[in-house]
Amino acid sequence: MKSKYKIAAVVISSFVLGAGTSQILHAQAKPPAYVIGEITVNDEDGYKKDFLPSAQKDIKDNGGKYIAGGFNKTWSINGQAPANRVIVLQFENLDKVKARQNNSGREVQEKIGSKYATFRTFAVEGVAQQ
Repeated sequence: MKSKYKIAAVVISSFVLGAGTSQILHAQAKPPAYVIGEITVNDEDGYKKDFLPSAQKDIKDNGGKYIAGGFNKTWSINGQAPANRVIVLQFENLDKVKARQNNSGREVQEKIGSKYATFRTFAVEGVAQQ
């Protein structure tokens, strides 16, 4: 009889320990980050052919994914109308955005993208969903 109680105690203890560890790990996880780009494209053909493939590859290689965006796909609710291209990208966290920008992101934009467009981009940290 005593061994049944010991087994039950071990099972309950394991469950409690696992649940507690899960909560700690979840609390330590960093929230996702989003990059919002407002891009005034002056040469759409050049932008699409010369810049966009490089930029999309760089974003994907650095763990980013497109959430929203495109040419002339925004609708102004109030204030000044946005540029003719707006994008929203998602990354694992803000550190990943900073690493991409310090490594290859800035170079692709400055060397190729600046020939065809002007950029206003910024990153924002997501919030934990309840």
